[in-house]
Amino acid sequence: MAGYKPQLHHRVLIEHLQALADGGIRKLMVFMPPGAAKSTYGSVLFPAWFLAHPNGGNIIAASHNSQLAQRFSRKVRGLAIDHENLLGYGLKDLAVERWETTTRREYLAAGARVGIAGFRADLGQIDDPIRSREDADSKLIRDKLWGWIEDDFENRLTPGCRQLLINTRWHEDDPAGRLIERDGLVSEENPDGWDVLSIPALAGPRDPLGRAPGTYLWDDDPSYRYGARLRERHAVLDTRSWSALYQQEPTPDTGDFFRAEWLIPVDSSPPNAREARGAFRFYGASDYAVTSMGGDYTVHAVLGLDADDNPWLVDLWRAQAASDEWVDALCDLVKKWRPLEWAEETGQIKAGVGPYRARQMRERKAYCVMTQFPTRGDKATRAQSFRAMIASRGLRVPSTATWRSSLEAEMLRFPAGVHDDQVDALGLIGQLLDKALAAAPPKKPDKGDETGYSVVDRTGRYGDDLMGD
Repeated sequence: MAGYKPQLHHRVLIEHLQALADGGIRKLMVFMPPGAAKSTYGSVLFPAWFLAHPNGGNIIAASHNSQLAQRFSRKVRGLAIDHENLLGYGLKDLAVERWETTTRREYLAAGARVGIAGFRADLGQIDDPIRSREDADSKLIRDKLWGWIEDDFENRLTPGCRQLLINTRWHEDDPAGRLIERDGLVSEENPDGWDVLSIPALAGPRDPLGRAPGTYLWDDDPSYRYGARLRERHAVLDTRSWSALYQQEPTPDTGDFFRAEWLIPVDSSPPNAREARGAFRFYGASDYAVTSMGGDYTVHAVLGLDADDNPWLVDLWRAQAASDEWVDALCDLVKKWRPLEWAEETGQIKAGVGPYRARQMRERKAYCVMTQFPTRGDKATRAQSFRAMIASRGLRVPSTATWRSSLEAEMLRFPAGVHDDQVDALGLIGQLLDKALAAAPPKKPDKGDETGYSVVDRTGRYGDDLMGD
């Protein structure tokens, strides 16, 4: 249409939107930085054209609130009025929330979490579903938005409909992240998955526009100065904001709170405590899920300090598990590594599981000093001691460990990630080391198992008093 001069990234977007209308693509996600004109092409020009397309039909166009949705509606409606002859349809009414064309196709503007019953759409479109960083970081708001998408929005779509999601990536658990996790990406094996067009501000390897790595988006238009604006934003934004909003990667590759270079892959780790005796001192910690299969994980972690006090993460167990399973796993790790001390949060173990765990540890002779820490401050504060330690000394992680990838991903996402249970356990080890290394070693009690590995806590109690039930 007159007045629009599409740049390279706009032309690539237009090709994808054409395929969506024609049926070659059924579900499309479009991720671009703020100000890249993705909404101009995807939420203004495309809907006006889709209403005229032979394969077109009714449209639900949603956004994070009704005001923004109606703003898009006014622009689409204005195009229809100005280009009636070109499009081949006129308007039967001028209501902004819901209007109909002379060809009996309808457009409904909807705010997210607003009722849309009584309307059926052949194109379900959501642009900018999240309003702000504060909303993106709120699990409550993300859950409510997701409930609206599944229970209201998707139930208003006709069989075989097209879907279009346009946004910048605020959070890995935003609607795009949840839809990809639920439906997957499109493939021969998964034809109902999502096509994703993700165009970052700064080109990397395999750039979708064919740019050389390090090239800024829309940097060849000196009058608009979009590339210059991106440079300005890159210079002032923190890693997390730049990675999410401008690179469409809500998980920074380098990390923000924890940095990738602090994680040192090693070919091997001590196979067990007996073989490592004298060379390592081991400590453990647990972060317990409140309920099994409730979305959170129970984590047990074992860290060893070598003769130079360099930290090695030698073992890690993580599962959505009932108490009997994680207690068995805890016993296994204690018997294998014989840690000097084990950390946990006060209160987590006192909700009925403590006596059972104490009994199981005694029966299995999995003896260990159990130290409890109160829950203080936010998660980042509680992880600060561990962070400071690995910032100066690094964290050695077995390169072949099955848990390595999920651990590293969680650490690099922290504190913005969906899960933080592994970091919580490591943070407890950091607190434990602050306390243990500053204090004298606990006095060895008189009784122990056949290996001399004793049951004792910080008060000197042992036996039935283990873990202070």
